[in-house]
Amino acid sequence: MTQIEIVPCLSDNYAYLVSANGQCAVIDPSEPEPVKAALKKRGWKLTHILNTHHHLDHTGGNLALKQEFGALVVGPEKDSARIPGIDIGVDERGWEFAGMPVQVLEVPAHTRGAITFVIDGNAFTGDTLFAMGCGRLFEGDPQMMWTSLSKLMKLPDETMVYCGHEYTQSNGRFALTLEPGNAALKARMEEVSATRAAQKPTVPSNMALEKATNPFLRPDSAEIRKSLGMENADTVSVFGEIRARKDRF
Repeated sequence: MTQIEIVPCLSDNYAYLVSANGQCAVIDPSEPEPVKAALKKRGWKLTHILNTHHHLDHTGGNLALKQEFGALVVGPEKDSARIPGIDIGVDERGWEFAGMPVQVLEVPAHTRGAITFVIDGNAFTGDTLFAMGCGRLFEGDPQMMWTSLSKLMKLPDETMVYCGHEYTQSNGRFALTLEPGNAALKARMEEVSATRAAQKPTVPSNMALEKATNPFLRPDSAEIRKSLGMENADTVSVFGEIRARKDRF
């Protein structure tokens, strides 16, 4: 049975411990200390370090954790030069962890080498797909990000989504400016506000909820297009405008 522990890091980052069949991976450790504390609490021994992309707030704990536990560092093969301590580069041929097949999706745009790991029905999306958001286009363009998000949207609706940051409340406020008539979005925001008021994480979500409420997955929504004055524009142009507006939000 796969067990997942959310590990808050820095000011708004999440790392994740994934334990199964006697092995334990940490995904995107920005710093070592919270990860070590979570491992100690659970009594788990770290065997793997998985990185979705090269940014320091997702890889900053790699070397210290690797040195302490002898864990193998796994990351995007196409960006291996920027992953500290990498041992295993992966691509869409997939990988295996704890005797389970791991689906690897290449989802460039936030960074050119960004990947998502799908482990036992759980998608670790890093900074590509957030709860009600998506990552900034640091190393890609709207077409590239839309292609990446479209790939994630093909995952089953029940796939749990574990993203890299606690940005949900701000993302939801932005979403409401574009689609105030979306009943699912309004209901989700009430839940998110209560969750944050209780100082609890808003992750994970799932793909069905993201498809219903995340504006970056909804550029074909009639209400969003009307809000943008882009009723007849192509999907990628609408997506690009949503991203540009979020950058200024």
